[in-house]
Amino acid sequence: MDIKTFQPGSARALFFSTTAFAVTFAVWGLIAALAPTFTELYGLSGKEKSLLIAIPVLLGSIGRLFAGMLADKYGGRRVFSALLVFSAVPAIAIGFSQSYTQLLILGLFLGLAGTSFPVGVGFTSKWFSREKQGTALGVYGMGNIGQSIAVFFAPVLAIWLGDWRNVFFIFAAVTLSWGILFYFSAQDAAVTTVPKSLKQNLSVLRTSGYAWILSLFYFLTFGGFVALALYLPTFLKEIFNLTPTDAGARTAGFVLVATFLRPVGGILADKFGGAKVLLGVFASIAVLSLLLSSISIVPFTIGALGCAAALGLGNGAVFKLVPQLFPNETATVTGLVGAFGGLGGFFPPLELGLVKDLTGTYTLGFVFLSVFALICFAINYFWFIRTLPKNEAT
Repeated sequence: MDIKTFQPGSARALFFSTTAFAVTFAVWGLIAALAPTFTELYGLSGKEKSLLIAIPVLLGSIGRLFAGMLADKYGGRRVFSALLVFSAVPAIAIGFSQSYTQLLILGLFLGLAGTSFPVGVGFTSKWFSREKQGTALGVYGMGNIGQSIAVFFAPVLAIWLGDWRNVFFIFAAVTLSWGILFYFSAQDAAVTTVPKSLKQNLSVLRTSGYAWILSLFYFLTFGGFVALALYLPTFLKEIFNLTPTDAGARTAGFVLVATFLRPVGGILADKFGGAKVLLGVFASIAVLSLLLSSISIVPFTIGALGCAAALGLGNGAVFKLVPQLFPNETATVTGLVGAFGGLGGFFPPLELGLVKDLTGTYTLGFVFLSVFALICFAINYFWFIRTLPKNEAT
């Protein structure tokens, strides 16, 4: 990358990208945060509730690939601003919805907010040198705190305002305002390379196996984070009979742990190498995820917070490797990796709902998570640690 270690304005760019990511993540997580309210309002079954929680993740996952390519071609400032502005529209519409079916349809479009991640990665990475990208993107990833804001404040605001609809109106207003501010205040980094066409950017996805392996890893680390953050309010209410407010507060704690450890994962990856950090991450998830099957809240909490820590570290480590291996197609590859991460948040809630309906417990779902972590451990060891050149693996 033809970029200085620290460009003037890099801190400002990191601030705007991180806060914009937090805003989009907050509005993206509103339906999951208020899922217990919608369950009571519309009398939803386990599968209906799981589908409602997962549906915003669908468009947010698939759309990341295209959002990343658009950011590589047109610049992060314009694309990020547009996403913020357009994400406010379905949020406003949900405030006027009257049925479960309308919630599903509008929730799909609310997933547009979830496509912002690769846009911010491409925008941010261009402001920092290779040696600092792991740390910078780890800080950017702290925008995950938006999910914590949603799960904690949305139920509280709904009670305080007396109507859940007003919560969507408030979050929509913030999203729209920040989109306008981002457009007029943020700035793309100056680069000397000519932007590639969408076809040229897409070609890397056909020729590089590493892009797909990183996608698999992010399917676990980010997907696991999203899935658990979305489903924790339901777990805590159903299994431990906690109130929606208490469940939201505990879920917010889960999100905060994962969020604040994400930059730590980037820092460790800068120092020791992303692939080496991921070895510890995958091993930890394989063990800690089994504690989530406990019906006692203490081991469950240890498993949840331990998984949050490991997933946060893993997210930071993965995105040390993306701009390092793909410096000229960062947003495009991030779009692919982010799409898989989003799908990792889409399918587990559906799988958990199905497992619960078939077996009466969520235990088998957590066993699947443990096995998947072991598979990722093996792939990481043989494809990155054993075969990737040392200067690229670290």
